[in-house]
Amino acid sequence: MARTILVVDDEATLRETLVEALELEGFRAVAAADGREALEAFRSERPDLVLLDLMLPELSGVEVCRILRAESAVPIVMLTARDSEVDKVVGLELGADDYVTKPFSLRELTARIRGIFRRQDRLETSSAAAPTDVAGAPQVPPPVDLGRVQVDLAGHRLLRDGRPVAIKPKAFELLAFLLRNPGQVFTRDQLLEHVWGYDYAGETRTVDVHVHWLRVEVEADPANPELLQTVRGVGYVLRRD
Repeated sequence: MARTILVVDDEATLRETLVEALELEGFRAVAAADGREALEAFRSERPDLVLLDLMLPELSGVEVCRILRAESAVPIVMLTARDSEVDKVVGLELGADDYVTKPFSLRELTARIRGIFRRQDRLETSSAAAPTDVAGAPQVPPPVDLGRVQVDLAGHRLLRDGRPVAIKPKAFELLAFLLRNPGQVFTRDQLLEHVWGYDYAGETRTVDVHVHWLRVEVEADPANPELLQTVRGVGYVLRRD
């Protein structure tokens, strides 16, 4: 069955172009022209991914993103006409999985969408292949102790003193990936491919923002990280004793 993508944009020409392009790529596309219509369409259609413009009438894309993230973990890709770091970070802060800045190429956009879906498929496959005990129940690995916090990989949680700490989904996925590959240096583009699921080079600011958030949560001194280290001129590495 074709995956459903909700396209939310108040520019009629762009909205129709995106719907047509996505359908040609084999997706099922539904559209909304403002924030309130977007929420109605989301709740009735239950899409697999949302393309969400930042500037919308009725309800802003920021507010729609906030509501969607409170209701669902569906992937959200923000569309913004403003090439502003602030706008991009706001979208990521609210839980968007990715962003593209207008004008963008349809090829780039569809590559990112397919990358997100590939990442989801890999996670589902790895979960299905998880080891089980003699009774056939999944074996749950113990939390990983990072000193200041513990990482519950199976439960997708970050814990401090046994209590869950709020963490954005993609930030947790990035931490989990690095924990599974300790001591290995990854470029920002490699992290985009492995964690975000696409190989489009250039949007490495996304990685930097998520690393910053993680350092705030897991490092004793985020300004002088000992766990999530920067390898100058290369990328990032997670080092553990």
